[in-house]
Amino acid sequence: MNKSNYNHKTRLSATVIAILLGMSGFFNHGLFEVLQGNKATNGFYIEAIGETHRFWLYGTEGAFTLIPNFLITGIFTMLVSCAIIIWAIKFIQTKHGATIFLLLMILLTLVGGGLGHIVLFLPTWAYATMINKPLDWWEIKLSESVRKVLARMWMPMLVLTSLSWLIVMELGIFGLVPNQTNPEIILNITFGFVLLTVLLANLTFISGFARDIEERSFQV
Repeated sequence: MNKSNYNHKTRLSATVIAILLGMSGFFNHGLFEVLQGNKATNGFYIEAIGETHRFWLYGTEGAFTLIPNFLITGIFTMLVSCAIIIWAIKFIQTKHGATIFLLLMILLTLVGGGLGHIVLFLPTWAYATMINKPLDWWEIKLSESVRKVLARMWMPMLVLTSLSWLIVMELGIFGLVPNQTNPEIILNITFGFVLLTVLLANLTFISGFARDIEERSFQV
């Protein structure tokens, strides 16, 4: 790892979001797949949350799996989710860290870890590839005044991204929205928070780039 190109805030952003992705795989899919027990999935597309454990009409957490058994699918999903969390904490900044993260997320998708997370893990992987690279292009494109504003936004954006994804996780399972019981509206709100999370995640990484550039300039 080239110390001079190590982007701390970019790494922290990738770590936090990857942990959240691992948590959603574990709690929103793997846990409920295990609860469905030792029975056949009857196809590649499954509903991770079965009727017995469902809290609202659309709280099914659809997923794809190559494993034709709910119990085994759930165990694999939980194991891969844990591997993603550990990798995010310990190794995502290493030479092949982003690539391994991508492969683990693809594996999670293939063993019942969900489908909606694809719109978040792909940009997270792309940004994570910049952890140990110079940010010259971003330094050119972001003027000094813009960088200073974005740098101050980094932590608030990371917090908002995390909260937004946690809300997605809650809605996926429980569908709890204050003063709202219409499942169609709740479903639309869920999709809205997924898109909001993706937008906030992009802003988080870009502001993280700005913060890393500013900190490197200060050190120089």
